[in-house]
Amino acid sequence: MKWNLSTFGQQLGSDNGIDSLMQDLGVAMSGTQSYRMLGGGNPAHIPEVEAVWRERWEAIQASPGEVERILGNYDTPQGSPVFLDAMADSLASRYGWPISRENIAVVNGSQSAFFYLLNMFKGRNGTQFSRVLLPLNPEYIGYADQLLAPHAFTSTAPVVELIGDHRFKYHIDFDQLEITPETAAICVSRPTNPTGNVLTDEEMRRLDQLAGEYEIPLIVDNAYGAPFPDIMFSETKPVWTENTILAMSLSKLGLPGTRTGIVVASAEVIRRIGSINAVCGLANGNIGQAIAAPLLSNGLLYELSSEVIRPYYEAKSKQALAWLDQYLPADIPYRIHVSEGALFLWLWLPSLPISSSELYVRLKKRGVLVVSGHYFFYGLPEPHEHQDRCLRLSYALNAEDVEAGIAILADEVSAIHQ
Repeated sequence: MKWNLSTFGQQLGSDNGIDSLMQDLGVAMSGTQSYRMLGGGNPAHIPEVEAVWRERWEAIQASPGEVERILGNYDTPQGSPVFLDAMADSLASRYGWPISRENIAVVNGSQSAFFYLLNMFKGRNGTQFSRVLLPLNPEYIGYADQLLAPHAFTSTAPVVELIGDHRFKYHIDFDQLEITPETAAICVSRPTNPTGNVLTDEEMRRLDQLAGEYEIPLIVDNAYGAPFPDIMFSETKPVWTENTILAMSLSKLGLPGTRTGIVVASAEVIRRIGSINAVCGLANGNIGQAIAAPLLSNGLLYELSSEVIRPYYEAKSKQALAWLDQYLPADIPYRIHVSEGALFLWLWLPSLPISSSELYVRLKKRGVLVVSGHYFFYGLPEPHEHQDRCLRLSYALNAEDVEAGIAILADEVSAIHQ
C-alpha cells in the first residue's frame, strides 16, 4: 500500500545525514560487524567516570523505594524538580547567572531540544516562513533536516586561517553576516561539531550583541562545552545572557543512553518547552536526572569534567593528530583544523581527486567508518570548496582502532592520488 506523505513525513522520514551517521554508529557499536569506528559521536568509556555512574546506581538501588519511583513514575514535563533545582543552583553559584528552576528544562537529549528550539521562533517580518542563521559553516550535521520549512537555514562561509604547514582554523566572517527580517534565531555549536573549533569569547560577545540588537535568540549548542563535559582545550567562559538559549547534555559525560538534554533559557521559553514535552512525549526519562542531581549539588560532576574528562580527550586528540602527521604521505597536501575541543578532527585534503563521500564509501569497504564533510555544509548561497574535500574523524574510542583506522585512511588517500 502506498500512502501520501506530508511534508513532515517526507522530510524527516527520508534518508538524511544524521540517520546515516547513527546507522553506522549503531552497527559499529553493536559488534555485529567489525569496523574501525572513526565516525559517530559516541563518547569513550572512561573507567574513572563509569565507576561514578556505578556508585550512583548502587546508591539508588540501596535507597528504599527509589528504583520503583524512578522506573514507575512520570516526572513533570519540565523535568524532575530535584534535578532542576540542583542544575540551577550549581550554575548560579558558579557563574553568578540569575537563574532558578524556572530557567531549566529537561528534554529527551539535546537533539530533541534543537528540534523544538529551531522551529519555535519566527522572524520579525511576521510570517511563519523564517530562517535560522548559522554564522559559521561547516556546522553540526544534526540540525540540517530539523527545520520544517524547506531551505530555512542561511549561513556564511568561514574565514580560513592557514597555520603552519598542516593546520588551519575557521573564523566567523562578521563582515558577511546578514540578519534580515526573516531571521528568527542565530545558532552555533561551541565547541563546533564537526571541526573541534571553539568560538572565541569575543566572537560570542559579538553574536550576543547582534542577537540583542535584532531581538532574536542566540541558541548555543553546548553538548561538548563548559562547565560539563568541558571537552575544551582552550580557556573560554560559558555564555548565558538574556539573549541566549543554552543547550547542554549528559551524553558526552558518558551517559548517552539516558537521553538527558538540558535547556537553560528565559522562563517563558522554558514554559513552552515543558508544554512541547507534554505534547510530544508526556515527560522525560528519569534515570539520567536521578544519577546526576546529587553530583551537581556536591560539585563532583564539574570536578570529573575538568580533572578527568577534559585531560583524557585532550591526550587522545594529541595522539590522533600525531598519527595523522605520521601516516599521511608527505607528498600529498593536507591540513587539520586546530583541535580546540569536542571529539573530532577535521581533515582537509585540498587535492583529493574524488569527493569526500566517495572516499567514505571506499573506506567503509576497508572496514573504516568516517563522516563525509559534505553533510556539514548547508545554508550557504553557493557550494564551498571544502565540502567535498573534508572528513570528520572521531578519536574517542580505543586507541588501537583509531591508529589502525588512520593508517588505512592514509593508505587509501595515497592510492587515490596515485
